[in-house]
Amino acid sequence: MQYRHLFFDLDHTLWDFDTNSKEALKDIYQHHQLEQRGIDQFNHFFERYSFHNHLLWERYAKGQIKQDELRWKRMYLAMLDFKLADESLARNMGMDFLDILPNKNKLFPYTHEILTYLKEKGYILHLITNGFEQVQQHKLNKSNIGQYFNELITSEVSNSLKPNKEIFDYALNKTGANVQNSMMIGDNLEADIQGGINAGMDTVFVNHILATPHIQPTYTIVHLKELETIL
Repeated sequence: MQYRHLFFDLDHTLWDFDTNSKEALKDIYQHHQLEQRGIDQFNHFFERYSFHNHLLWERYAKGQIKQDELRWKRMYLAMLDFKLADESLARNMGMDFLDILPNKNKLFPYTHEILTYLKEKGYILHLITNGFEQVQQHKLNKSNIGQYFNELITSEVSNSLKPNKEIFDYALNKTGANVQNSMMIGDNLEADIQGGINAGMDTVFVNHILATPHIQPTYTIVHLKELETIL
């Protein structure tokens, strides 16, 4: 068996972040009565939130902003697009989001089946994620997939972010793996695929959205079941 240690990304790869975050935001939208505050349609708010969240995560990944700023400012900037400037409300919504989101449990199709298949074949499974430690652990518990993984490596604990080589070095050291017997599996070309390449690992691009790759992975799949043809 060429590979022994398989390092998975979590959000957008196994855990359906888009569906779960939309459900969590809808709960927050209703709880804080944003419709009565001038944001008349949830889908409009979700579109603006998604826009700002993406840009802020890029800044966070580059070390330009801290976690706390990311958490509340994505709410604030989305509300500002509707001429609602309320930092206190944005901070409360940011805290509520982190409370609600990890309780959502939608996974991509075939997640449990593929993880069971890989464990039964003798692979050792881990996670490498840029998410926050407590939040990611809660997601694993609520979606009932934590039992498949030996180690959870987060940017928060490793003090580094994908695609930086340091987080992969940390993961290899913690798990006792090496680049020759390891593979990185994820949906993000920059963070997961380029990160795996930077570390010297083979990679699998989980192309759920049928994107055109601008970075060349070792393998590309469009459905998790296709891992059975590789591993």
